[in-house]
Amino acid sequence: MNEACQSTLMSDAETPSPLPYTDTKPVGHADFYFATNATFRFIQRHHGEEALRKYWRDIGTSYYRPVALKWAEQGMRGVADYWRAFFQAEPGADVEVIESADEVRLEVKRCPAIHHLRDHGRAIAPSFCQHCFYVNEAIAAPAGLTVRICGGNGTCTQRFIQRTADAAPQNLEDIATAS
Repeated sequence: MNEACQSTLMSDAETPSPLPYTDTKPVGHADFYFATNATFRFIQRHHGEEALRKYWRDIGTSYYRPVALKWAEQGMRGVADYWRAFFQAEPGADVEVIESADEVRLEVKRCPAIHHLRDHGRAIAPSFCQHCFYVNEAIAAPAGLTVRICGGNGTCTQRFIQRTADAAPQNLEDIATAS
């Protein structure tokens, strides 16, 4: 291995990303939202709503396991760092990450996925915004956290808080139908 490669590998290892994947481009490609939406629509149409929810939970517990472990280790700081890095790489996102000792709140002013799909005339899976709850709930649970979402269809608030026995469950009616 040449010195330039070693230097790059060492510098990457010294400053690990809060994201669960490595990517050399500073911003993702928005056309990925087309595949995501089509996948959701296919699973729902051919296997039903519960299969789609299971798919989302499985993504949260398997693919995002490294994120869950960091959140468990780093607490709210890890949650906030992840979301800042995540939305920095999402094309067209306008999201404020507000961190306190007992909560991380995402104020999604412009959801990049919904807006890209809408801007390109795509029929959006009606339950599209629910994926944020199911995936994030699966990531948050091992860290002793939960998520509550209000809004959707392009703008929402997502609150990451401590999981407690008296916390009211997420009301799915609080998550808007996408269109």
